[in-house]
Amino acid sequence: MTLSIPVEDLVRRRLAGASLEAPFYISRAIYDLDVDLIFHRHWIFVATGPDVPEPGDCMTVEVGKASVLLLRGEDMQVRAFHNVCRHRGARLIQDHKSTVGNVVCRYHQWTYGETGDLLFAEHMGADFDKSCHGLKPVHLRSVGGLLFICLADEPPADIDRMEAQLTPYLAPHDLDNCKIAYSYDLIEPGNWKLTMENNRECYHCVGNHPELTIPLQEYGFGFAPDELDDFRKADVETYREVLADSYARWAGMGLPSEELDELTTAVTGFRTQRLALMGAGESHTMDTRVASQKLLGNLTDARLGGLSVWTHPNSWHHFMSDHVVTFSVLPIGPDRTLLRTNWLVHKDAVAGRDYDLENLTKVWLMTNQQDNDLVAMAHAGVEQPGYEPGPYSRFTEGFVEKFCEWYIDRLSAHLLATPSQVAAE
Repeated sequence: MTLSIPVEDLVRRRLAGASLEAPFYISRAIYDLDVDLIFHRHWIFVATGPDVPEPGDCMTVEVGKASVLLLRGEDMQVRAFHNVCRHRGARLIQDHKSTVGNVVCRYHQWTYGETGDLLFAEHMGADFDKSCHGLKPVHLRSVGGLLFICLADEPPADIDRMEAQLTPYLAPHDLDNCKIAYSYDLIEPGNWKLTMENNRECYHCVGNHPELTIPLQEYGFGFAPDELDDFRKADVETYREVLADSYARWAGMGLPSEELDELTTAVTGFRTQRLALMGAGESHTMDTRVASQKLLGNLTDARLGGLSVWTHPNSWHHFMSDHVVTFSVLPIGPDRTLLRTNWLVHKDAVAGRDYDLENLTKVWLMTNQQDNDLVAMAHAGVEQPGYEPGPYSRFTEGFVEKFCEWYIDRLSAHLLATPSQVAAE
């Protein structure tokens, strides 16, 4: 089946409370719009401070066709630049991560300093003005050690609000003084929105995530109260008791835990909440106890549950007392999405002594693979001619609806103000 309909019409007729129409997931034209209007004009989570811990450390991130270079300078500031030489446009840094003195283009050895200034360009003549040919900067902000970039000339200003509200939650975990213990890239065979929608609900958790549901309680993401049998009602009561006890204890420690939800009320949408964990209540591990014996920052109590942090359009994170797991979603095609996962521990923690890498990573490695299979299954379904948008559960899929609402609002803000005349196929 082939559709030929303006994207603006698809945006206008989107049915609230139901999944998106198929072209939003499978159309090349809408994928290209997503990269342009969503990923090139909003704050995108791409890394953490510990990704580039020392002066000279750099990494590259691909956002659509844009390659961005992140570089930490001698002043310990991280800056972002377009990864393009100002001479004839050659890509400057080829590797995902490396360490450099200066940024030197391999082609003709044009050389740039840590602030992007052009330092050296041979054979350009006495009248050549190097100050006019520095690297093009990209906006970068650190929010509690989470690094966001924005490729727009004028990025959304409300990241200030997000930073102000999230910092009290994030600061106790001292992300900047962590190190990356393990990093894993997974190419999911599905549209990026299916990856995000899958993350925004736990309706599927009990049936698909036996490891994750050891520490994480599904009821923290909603449930239909009239459908519970006696066993599950007792389970809910146990969770509520654990939650009430945990909130009182965390409040006594001065740790903010209550839900902040700006998913649909801000251009730079976000949400955070500290969730109680079951069992020992310490970490996302198979035995629910800390994976690293060296707690983060100045924390002394391991039972801090899991601080859940979501940002639109492309990230979610889990901050615990002993480690942090970060997730970045980057589209690489209408039906392919990069999910980059990092596990971070205290910078002084030693593998084999303070933590066991398999224990640290097992829950989310298993969960990621299970989610990968679900996203593949969902993408295969939305490609079928029999697919039509289906209803979300008002009890368990409210955050999926908020993601779709934000996405449609952002498309509307750009498309309906300036019609694109792009037709979805």
